[in-house]
Amino acid sequence: MNSIVDLKLEVVVIPVSDVDRAKEFYGSLAWRLDADFPNDNGFRVVQFTPPGSAASIQFGTKMTPATPGSARGLYLIVSDIETAHDDLLARGVKVSDVFHPGAPGAQFETEDTGNRISGPADERSSYGSFVTFDDPDGNGWLLQEVTNRLPGRIDAETTTFTSTADLVGALSRAATAHGEHEARNGGQRDDNWPEWYAAYMVAEQAGTELPR
Repeated sequence: MNSIVDLKLEVVVIPVSDVDRAKEFYGSLAWRLDADFPNDNGFRVVQFTPPGSAASIQFGTKMTPATPGSARGLYLIVSDIETAHDDLLARGVKVSDVFHPGAPGAQFETEDTGNRISGPADERSSYGSFVTFDDPDGNGWLLQEVTNRLPGRIDAETTTFTSTADLVGALSRAATAHGEHEARNGGQRDDNWPEWYAAYMVAEQAGTELPR
């Protein structure tokens, strides 16, 4: 049996009509500018990477025949949807309110059909809360709050946190769960809390059974 070859998705090309305008917009989001390479034949590639992301976007000239603004449903995963919403708003981005779908697939609808329910998902359930925004060409971005991965989504042997905010969020959720753990055990202090925290945070990210 052949071994599986790693295939890492690292770049998504998005179509834009004005490269400099797009560059200014994505720079205003505090995304990292990795490259801006113009060439004598008119080919130009600009690359940005969102904070904490392993994947980047590219746009430019002579890169894609796709219609500018036709890229939709580009996912950005966040650990706190309300903080992410407020950050975009503070940067002058026209962003939707936080919502959760009232019908399957409502997060992908481009028109107001009444299927988006205002506010985060009940009990802030993982994968359930969204925010949307567009770039100047209309390429559509979708922010989704994920705090507890589905089983098998992440390798339990390679737990990583891509930003300080992600780590803080994981610690906060572990602290809350650990408080409930201590309460179930007569309110006694758990001197092994570091091990419990670590087990909880790894299980949460890997989507395996959480310790109680």
